[in-house]
Amino acid sequence: MKLFIKFDINTICSLFLKQNLEQQNVNFTTLGFGEIEIADNIDAEALETLKNNLLPCGFEVVENQKSVLVQKIKDAIIELVFMEDSNNYKSSVFLAEKLNHSYGYLSNVFSEVTYSSIENFIILQKIERAKQLIIINEMSLTEIAFLLNYSSVAHLSTQFKNTTGITPSAFQRIIKKRRENLK
Repeated sequence: MKLFIKFDINTICSLFLKQNLEQQNVNFTTLGFGEIEIADNIDAEALETLKNNLLPCGFEVVENQKSVLVQKIKDAIIELVFMEDSNNYKSSVFLAEKLNHSYGYLSNVFSEVTYSSIENFIILQKIERAKQLIIINEMSLTEIAFLLNYSSVAHLSTQFKNTTGITPSAFQRIIKKRRENLK
């Protein structure tokens, strides 16, 4: 039997981090997505243990200031893409207001650290979100395009095909065929 599971990545990450930190008896406060403050001073060995426990699951403690800012940019973009009313925000304005830096500065730091643009990262995140929404099968492509702030289904389809190599409609057919084959 195959199950299709809808999930919230922010909740999963927060729960995993909370469980891991509590397991190590670390007293902490969550400041935001991907950002915590440790209440007590922990020694270098305990910090190293914490880092090593997080790594296998894809979590990494970021220490370089520019890398920290890039991670905050990525987290803010993911937050924006998953917001129900994301089409009310222009990404550059959202990032500048959320991170208290000019968009030009954020863009330069992001490009310097990742060798890619903020816009490319936004497109990748939107396409990943579109794939999730297609798999869940609760919305039409028109509704998905609107939710993800695309000007049209054609615009979504173009970016989807450029990113994945197939159109959203072809992706839908593949998902439908897989479901039929499982019955």
